[in-house]
Amino acid sequence: MRSLAILILALIHVVAMPLPAAAQSYSASRLVTVERWVEEWDETTQRWVRVSEPETALQPAAERYAMPRIAQPGFAADGPRYGPFRLLDEGRAALVGTTDGQSPAQFQAMLREHPNIAVLEFIEAPGTRNDIANLALGRMIRAAGIATHVPENGSVRSGAVELFLAGAERTVDDGAEFAVHSWIDTYGREPDDFGANAPENRLYLDYYKEMGMPADRAAAFYAMTNSVPHQRALWLDADGMRGWIAPERISDTNEVKLARLDLAPALP
Repeated sequence: MRSLAILILALIHVVAMPLPAAAQSYSASRLVTVERWVEEWDETTQRWVRVSEPETALQPAAERYAMPRIAQPGFAADGPRYGPFRLLDEGRAALVGTTDGQSPAQFQAMLREHPNIAVLEFIEAPGTRNDIANLALGRMIRAAGIATHVPENGSVRSGAVELFLAGAERTVDDGAEFAVHSWIDTYGREPDDFGANAPENRLYLDYYKEMGMPADRAAAFYAMTNSVPHQRALWLDADGMRGWIAPERISDTNEVKLARLDLAPALP
């Protein structure tokens, strides 16, 4: 990412406003909607991409998150909050919530004030409302040399899986759960709507390789995440995810046993 640009789009809508019947005429009024967002230059796609949430959205922002299979226990921390991040102590932080376009800056602020954070715990991580910012956040986690850990009953879903993979070391306790599904853009398009080598798909494949996956495993992992549409979820238990982050991937037979297709909608 090279620089930031703030764009302002003003859309003028002409709306016919009826007057009382006795007037038997109409006048036109103009509704002006101003939308502000921040864009960054993406080296992979060679184009400007939006990284902040619109102040006034004319259509839903791209998002990727999934509801848990079971109700997750509540989480409370007395430490400072930085968006979805919670400071547990000077060496540990937790991810509790959905990331968005502001999360990279919030994470950076947390590290600036608490530079000794070495582990990021994934407690309740539903996913992201901004995939581009989410991948940038993952690269920040890796650059900082922070380990990622999912404790018992921790839940890592959808776009949060990319953040877990960013850990310099990645560990999973028994009882943790993971959910993956395909992404969807603001126009309702999913990965299969693009060619295998299209920038929209290369964005994720390149990220997985940056996180240490060989090219063949990155392709296999990406295919696995896209094996179900956005509105559904493929669930993996702790061993299922360990197989993907281990030096040698477990057999396809075991993966099928460890992953369960949930036919319920993944989104609220």
